[in-house]
Amino acid sequence: MKNIVVLVSGGGSNLQAIIDAVSRGEIDAHITAVIADRRGAFALERAKSAGIPAIEIDRWDKNLFPQKEDFVQKVAETIDEYAPGLIVLVGYLSILPPETTEKYKNRIINVHPSLIPKFCGMGFYGMKVHEAVLAAGETESGATVHYVDEGVDTGGIILQEKVPVIAGDTAKTLAARVLEVEHRIIVEAIKQLTVDN
Repeated sequence: MKNIVVLVSGGGSNLQAIIDAVSRGEIDAHITAVIADRRGAFALERAKSAGIPAIEIDRWDKNLFPQKEDFVQKVAETIDEYAPGLIVLVGYLSILPPETTEKYKNRIINVHPSLIPKFCGMGFYGMKVHEAVLAAGETESGATVHYVDEGVDTGGIILQEKVPVIAGDTAKTLAARVLEVEHRIIVEAIKQLTVDN
């Protein structure tokens, strides 16, 4: 059984999809910790409800982390404590340092709310992605699960699924449709990686 550490920044609906899949026995893995980089991230409540260690490392707390490097180091050390076989980023908005991406090469994955290589990289996250898709007049969008490397959304693609952009879509309605896909493909990717490795 593979140990998984999940990194989050917000509400954690993708985390919930993973927790539910583990509890149903669809994923042969154990979530050893959930780490959030924001104070009060609801994902931590989801973790606690499931009996999973929930760790808050608030990147904005200047008392704890006067320098960005202090925050990055604390996250890296915390990940190492839980000895993960797989690190899963779901809506995690901080960047992992090259030392971590190299140490866990091909063992860190991320779910992104677009069809990479479109609408990804620095500045493309959350609603900003869906707003950009609509502004560009795209007829389809979707979600991608990919490996995390030293770049931003530049690692190899594992799974991708499309959704149509429907006339009258807002960023909010498109986001909801894409999120359903995210829930499905992040679980499928973890299943593949926990079986194959």
